[in-house]
Amino acid sequence: MSRQAAIKAVTTYFDVGTFQSELSALVAYPTESQNPDAAPELMRYLKEAMQPRLEALGFTTEIVENPDARGGPLLIGERREGDDLPTVLTYGHGDVIRAQEGMWKEGLAPFELVEEGDKLYGRGTADNKGQHLINIAALEAVLSVRGRLGFNVRIILEMSEEVGSSGLADIFHSYKDQLTADVLIASDGPRLQPEVPTVFMGSRGGVTFDLELTLREGAHHSGNWGGLLADPAIIMAHALATIVDRRGQIQISEWRPDSLTDDIRKALDGLPVTGGEGPAVDLEWGEESLTPAERVYGWNSFAVLAMTSGVPAAPVNAISDMARATCQLRYVVGTDQEDILPALRRHLDALGYEAIKIVPHDRGFFAATRLDPKHPWVQFVTSSIEQTCGQPPHVLPNLAGSLPNDCFADILGLPTVWVPHSYRGCSQHAPNEHVLKSLSRDALRVMAGVFWDIGDGLTPKS
Repeated sequence: MSRQAAIKAVTTYFDVGTFQSELSALVAYPTESQNPDAAPELMRYLKEAMQPRLEALGFTTEIVENPDARGGPLLIGERREGDDLPTVLTYGHGDVIRAQEGMWKEGLAPFELVEEGDKLYGRGTADNKGQHLINIAALEAVLSVRGRLGFNVRIILEMSEEVGSSGLADIFHSYKDQLTADVLIASDGPRLQPEVPTVFMGSRGGVTFDLELTLREGAHHSGNWGGLLADPAIIMAHALATIVDRRGQIQISEWRPDSLTDDIRKALDGLPVTGGEGPAVDLEWGEESLTPAERVYGWNSFAVLAMTSGVPAAPVNAISDMARATCQLRYVVGTDQEDILPALRRHLDALGYEAIKIVPHDRGFFAATRLDPKHPWVQFVTSSIEQTCGQPPHVLPNLAGSLPNDCFADILGLPTVWVPHSYRGCSQHAPNEHVLKSLSRDALRVMAGVFWDIGDGLTPKS
């Protein structure tokens, strides 16, 4: 009975192909939460794939209907070993982004696991089925070797993360007593580099909205009316150019955070954000005075996700009647969430763009969160990972993307430590989503080590 035996057990689980076959079975569930027709699959994933496995692991489970009509069901489970033991809460989501059928490269299909070299392709492999499968398998490995975990564990599996975790906050308020714990240790998002584990303790928040400008009813011939009718697309372009400058630096003072402290800068110093798979980083884009790591993990970013005016697929010689831009602000702690859109309204009005409407999206989104990298639970997890891997992990104060960490940090009041099992080139939310076999094998070993060490009884005190 040893730490190394648990790591060996989970390594064997991978090496004999069990991880790959089990991931294949999970990917086969077409759990698209953005597709109303897939609603039955969300429940089927919990009842058929997750509930029996967790109950075999000694969990009592309950499937909870979502109070929000936009969201799918949740599974809440608990394995309790003793009132005097620490309690870990973990989390995953079984829903996936839209499949994007017909857009994957030849030989691939979203809901079929396909192996090519070091890559396992399929929707949900990275986000998030592969990640919570790794954590459950690591728990099983520890239990098989030790005969017990040595701690209590609670689990949340939701089916609505890809629609903004609709209803999750309400359920957390209702089930708060059943979700008490000492720490959240969960997995989502990417490593900074595939060969080096990453730990992060929060996420950027996000708000998405449309800017809409309608000047008249219908389009009018550009020869007859050009020079007489205002062009909404041109007006919209000028309005957008007041929000950020030509290199993307935010020009609205209320959108510029005050939380990039010396401690956060120190934590981000030297972290790699360039290289590897994916597009080359534009070093001349973003806040000029900041490093690339500070821009993406310590600062806010504004993006125009889509723009329309007229009929882009079939333009005609006419001045359009309207223009629309779908925009998003990703923001860190230190930004007043409640003032983001009011500040934009004040900014546009002051510059004479009163006619542009701001229309918030009704999709739920997540607030910004961050935990001090010096927190004892962060130190505990990073020390465990270093013992397993022989090198320290990359430690981020927060993820650049967004996830429902605010529910754990703000509603449940937990320290939150995320250990992601994907990488930035995984094509998450795009065709050809995949995980790396080498990374998955390493992640199984990392998590077996973390769970073993928690059961050794030397965890931080609440």
